[in-house]
Amino acid sequence: MKILFIINDAPYRTEKAYNALRMATNLQKREDEIEVRFFLLADAVACALPNQIVPNGFYNIQRMLKSVISHGGEVQT
Repeated sequence: MKILFIINDAPYRTEKAYNALRMATNLQKREDEIEVRFFLLADAVACALPNQIVPNGFYNIQRMLKSVISHGGEVQT
């Protein structure tokens, strides 16, 4: 199964990027045959920037994205 997530919000303004990455991580753990892809659009491109300054109370979106990639996920901008 192929799954495409399209994110167009900044990494820390809302929880949309976090929730998409959390869902992708769980899908990758459950199924070997799932291909996860992300398309980062507009403000969401900042999700992939290195050395992010993470606001208090938030997960590091760049680290989460890196984890998805290390498990076979793909990212396009």
